[in-house]
Amino acid sequence: MRDAFDPRVVQAATTDVRLARTESDGAAQWLTSAGQGPAGPLAAEVWVFDEDLARVLLVHHRWRGWVPPGGRVEPGETPREGARRELFEETGVEAELLREPAAATVRSYHPRWPATLGLSFVAIVDVATPLAAESGQPATWTSLDEAWSSYFPVDASRVRRHARWLRDVSHR
Repeated sequence: MRDAFDPRVVQAATTDVRLARTESDGAAQWLTSAGQGPAGPLAAEVWVFDEDLARVLLVHHRWRGWVPPGGRVEPGETPREGARRELFEETGVEAELLREPAAATVRSYHPRWPATLGLSFVAIVDVATPLAAESGQPATWTSLDEAWSSYFPVDASRVRRHARWLRDVSHR
Protein backbone atom coordinates (compact mmCIF):
# COMPACT_ATOMS: atom_id res chain seq x y z
CA MET A 1 0.00 0.00 0.00
CA ARG A 2 2.96 2.32 0.67
CA ASP A 3 3.73 2.58 -3.07
CA ALA A 4 0.33 4.16 -3.66
CA PHE A 5 1.41 7.37 -1.88
CA ASP A 6 3.52 9.82 -3.82
CA PRO A 7 5.46 12.65 -2.14
CA ARG A 8 2.73 15.18 -3.03
CA VAL A 9 0.16 13.10 -1.13
CA VAL A 10 2.43 12.60 1.90
CA GLN A 11 3.21 16.34 1.99
CA ALA A 12 -0.48 17.25 1.70
CA ALA A 13 -1.43 14.83 4.50
CA THR A 14 1.37 16.19 6.72
CA THR A 15 0.24 19.77 6.11
CA ASP A 16 -3.41 18.90 6.78
CA VAL A 17 -2.54 17.17 10.06
CA ARG A 18 -0.53 20.22 11.11
CA LEU A 19 -3.43 22.57 10.20
CA ALA A 20 -6.14 20.45 11.82
CA ARG A 21 -8.04 22.23 14.58
CA THR A 22 -7.87 19.11 16.76
CA GLU A 23 -5.64 16.09 16.69
CA SER A 24 -6.59 12.82 18.36
CA ASP A 25 -5.03 9.43 18.80
CA GLY A 26 -1.51 10.67 18.04
CA ALA A 27 -2.26 11.40 14.37
CA ALA A 28 0.87 13.51 13.77
CA GLN A 29 3.09 10.91 15.46
CA TRP A 30 1.41 8.10 13.50
CA LEU A 31 2.07 9.88 10.22
CA THR A 32 5.68 10.61 11.18
CA SER A 33 6.30 7.01 12.22
CA ALA A 34 4.89 5.81 8.91
CA GLY A 35 8.16 6.99 7.30
CA GLN A 36 7.92 7.81 3.62
CA GLY A 37 4.17 7.38 3.57
CA PRO A 38 1.32 5.75 5.40
CA ALA A 39 1.44 1.98 5.58
CA GLY A 40 -2.26 1.75 4.83
CA PRO A 41 -4.96 3.75 3.13
CA LEU A 42 -5.76 7.30 4.16
CA ALA A 43 -9.35 8.26 4.92
CA ALA A 44 -11.08 11.61 4.53
CA GLU A 45 -14.51 12.92 5.37
CA VAL A 46 -16.34 16.24 5.25
CA TRP A 47 -18.26 17.80 8.09
CA VAL A 48 -20.81 19.73 6.02
CA PHE A 49 -22.67 22.38 8.00
CA ASP A 50 -25.56 24.57 6.93
CA GLU A 51 -25.02 28.33 6.88
CA ASP A 52 -26.54 28.71 10.38
CA LEU A 53 -24.21 26.05 11.79
CA ALA A 54 -27.26 24.31 13.22
CA ARG A 55 -27.30 21.20 10.99
CA VAL A 56 -24.80 18.70 9.63
CA LEU A 57 -25.10 16.57 6.51
CA LEU A 58 -24.87 12.85 7.30
CA VAL A 59 -25.07 9.68 5.23
CA HIS A 60 -26.34 6.34 6.48
CA HIS A 61 -23.65 3.73 6.03
CA ARG A 62 -24.91 0.14 6.06
CA TRP A 63 -23.01 -0.88 9.21
CA ARG A 64 -21.37 2.33 10.52
CA GLY A 65 -24.69 4.11 10.97
CA TRP A 66 -24.95 7.88 10.44
CA VAL A 67 -21.58 9.36 9.51
CA PRO A 68 -20.24 12.38 7.65
CA PRO A 69 -19.69 11.73 3.93
CA GLY A 70 -16.25 10.29 3.31
CA GLY A 71 -14.15 7.24 2.62
CA ARG A 72 -10.83 5.99 1.35
CA VAL A 73 -8.43 8.37 -0.33
CA GLU A 74 -7.52 6.88 -3.70
CA PRO A 75 -3.86 6.40 -4.76
CA GLY A 76 -2.38 9.64 -6.07
CA GLU A 77 -5.16 11.71 -4.46
CA THR A 78 -4.53 14.12 -1.59
CA PRO A 79 -6.81 13.79 1.44
CA ARG A 80 -8.53 17.07 0.46
CA GLU A 81 -9.14 15.81 -3.09
CA GLY A 82 -10.46 12.51 -1.73
CA ALA A 83 -12.77 14.30 0.70
CA ARG A 84 -14.30 16.44 -2.07
CA ARG A 85 -14.71 13.39 -4.33
CA GLU A 86 -16.35 11.31 -1.59
CA LEU A 87 -18.67 14.19 -0.67
CA PHE A 88 -19.84 14.43 -4.28
CA GLU A 89 -20.15 10.66 -4.76
CA GLU A 90 -22.18 10.17 -1.58
CA THR A 91 -24.37 13.29 -1.63
CA GLY A 92 -24.11 14.98 -5.04
CA VAL A 93 -22.83 18.11 -3.28
CA GLU A 94 -19.86 20.00 -4.71
CA ALA A 95 -18.37 22.33 -2.12
CA GLU A 96 -15.23 24.23 -1.34
CA LEU A 97 -13.55 22.96 1.80
CA LEU A 98 -12.39 25.37 4.47
CA ARG A 99 -8.60 25.72 4.60
CA GLU A 100 -8.24 24.32 8.10
CA PRO A 101 -9.32 20.68 8.61
CA ALA A 102 -11.48 20.10 11.67
CA ALA A 103 -9.71 17.00 12.93
CA ALA A 104 -6.99 14.44 12.38
CA THR A 105 -7.46 11.00 13.93
CA VAL A 106 -6.05 7.51 13.74
CA ARG A 107 -8.67 4.81 13.75
CA SER A 108 -9.81 1.58 12.20
CA TYR A 109 -12.89 1.85 10.03
CA HIS A 110 -13.66 -1.85 10.44
CA PRO A 111 -12.77 -4.32 13.23
CA ARG A 112 -10.55 -6.36 10.87
CA TRP A 113 -8.81 -3.41 9.20
CA PRO A 114 -5.59 -1.75 10.37
CA ALA A 115 -5.65 1.74 11.84
CA THR A 116 -5.29 4.54 9.35
CA LEU A 117 -5.03 8.31 9.32
CA GLY A 118 -8.41 10.03 8.94
CA LEU A 119 -8.79 13.72 8.14
CA SER A 120 -12.06 15.57 8.71
CA PHE A 121 -12.53 18.60 6.48
CA VAL A 122 -15.26 21.23 6.73
CA ALA A 123 -17.64 22.85 4.26
CA ILE A 124 -20.49 25.30 4.70
CA VAL A 125 -23.36 24.65 2.28
CA ASP A 126 -26.81 26.12 1.70
CA VAL A 127 -29.32 23.64 3.14
CA ALA A 128 -31.42 24.09 -0.02
CA THR A 129 -28.66 22.50 -2.12
CA PRO A 130 -30.21 19.41 -3.75
CA LEU A 131 -28.91 16.08 -2.46
CA ALA A 132 -28.28 13.11 -4.75
CA ALA A 133 -27.47 10.30 -2.34
CA GLU A 134 -25.47 7.26 -3.38
CA SER A 135 -27.64 4.18 -3.93
CA GLY A 136 -28.37 2.40 -0.64
CA GLN A 137 -26.78 5.16 1.42
CA PRO A 138 -29.33 7.91 2.17
CA ALA A 139 -28.11 11.43 2.96
CA THR A 140 -29.94 13.91 5.18
CA TRP A 141 -29.47 17.13 7.07
CA THR A 142 -29.52 16.45 10.82
CA SER A 143 -29.95 19.01 13.57
CA LEU A 144 -26.88 19.24 15.77
CA ASP A 145 -29.29 19.05 18.71
CA GLU A 146 -30.37 15.54 17.67
CA ALA A 147 -28.55 12.37 18.62
CA TRP A 148 -27.44 10.03 15.86
CA SER A 149 -26.17 6.47 16.00
CA SER A 150 -22.65 6.01 14.66
CA TYR A 151 -19.81 3.50 14.67
CA PHE A 152 -17.71 6.27 16.23
CA PRO A 153 -19.95 7.61 19.04
CA VAL A 154 -17.48 10.36 20.03
CA ASP A 155 -17.75 11.93 16.57
CA ALA A 156 -21.11 13.58 17.26
CA SER A 157 -19.63 15.60 20.13
CA ARG A 158 -16.56 16.48 18.02
CA VAL A 159 -18.80 17.72 15.19
CA ARG A 160 -20.96 19.75 17.60
CA ARG A 161 -17.91 21.24 19.31
CA HIS A 162 -16.48 22.29 15.93
CA ALA A 163 -19.75 23.92 14.88
CA ARG A 164 -19.78 25.92 18.16
CA TRP A 165 -16.18 26.98 17.54
CA LEU A 166 -17.05 28.10 13.97
CA ARG A 167 -20.00 30.07 15.36
CA ASP A 168 -17.79 31.76 17.94
CA VAL A 169 -15.10 32.59 15.36
CA SER A 170 -17.63 34.04 12.91
CA HIS A 171 -19.10 36.34 15.58
CA ARG A 172 -15.79 37.95 16.54
